[in-house]
Amino acid sequence: MIEKTIAEIEARIRTETIGEARKGELIQLLAALKAEIAALDQTHAAAHEKHKVLKHSVEELRSSVAGFEQSHPKLVETVNSISNTLANLGI
Repeated sequence: MIEKTIAEIEARIRTETIGEARKGELIQLLAALKAEIAALDQTHAAAHEKHKVLKHSVEELRSSVAGFEQSHPKLVETVNSISNTLANLGI
């Protein structure tokens, strides 16, 4: 969508009757815009990949905690009790 819009703008600039210097300036600005969009796409892809890795890690942690709660229910109950007591004390 964005690429199509930029291509349409570029085609329009090339066919308009404006000075060659002005056309060159506008074409350079469009080239800079294309480069910025490409960089943004790369940044977005990297952030998306990082999010997937983090989501997977969180799921693994939840699974580990659930397994620990099943294998050590009394310990988990005691630690939760201590945590609640400390939280109620403002610590």
